[in-house]
Amino acid sequence: MKKNRVNGVTLVALVVTIMVLSIITGITVYSGKEAIEKAKIEELKTNMLLIEAKAKEYVEEVNFRFGISPEKKSDEEKEQIRQEIYVTKAQLQKAETADKTKLGISESAICYALTEDALESWSLDKIELTEGEKYLIVFDETSAKVEIYNTMGYKGQYSLTEIDKM
Repeated sequence: MKKNRVNGVTLVALVVTIMVLSIITGITVYSGKEAIEKAKIEELKTNMLLIEAKAKEYVEEVNFRFGISPEKKSDEEKEQIRQEIYVTKAQLQKAETADKTKLGISESAICYALTEDALESWSLDKIELTEGEKYLIVFDETSAKVEIYNTMGYKGQYSLTEIDKM
């Protein structure tokens, strides 16, 4: 008696193969999403570092113009120097109170928003601002430091210090 031999894939083998492929696909997709998120955060950090480096030049210039004894300058003189450097030369604009409040920036902080013109004049035109996105620069003239904030970031609002801690 001759038996019919059926050569082929059993249903169980097919189900096991599909399950293994599904698990591998799930792991790959998750890893890919994680890598994309990390790359976007790194891009944001790089942009903020570039802005910080250029902004430090301007805070140093303001400090130079304030002179050895900035306390001897009147508030009006200081504001005029800031206007000349930050607004006229650097092409920044005063930050809106609503943006400062949203980011937790003190109302009294010396804060300016980065404009498209500033990005171009700073040779940072590779940085593209999306709809509603802003970079805010808080100048600390006494210690010649700056803090950069992004109103949208990748998943929310970030300061450069917060990104460095990630």
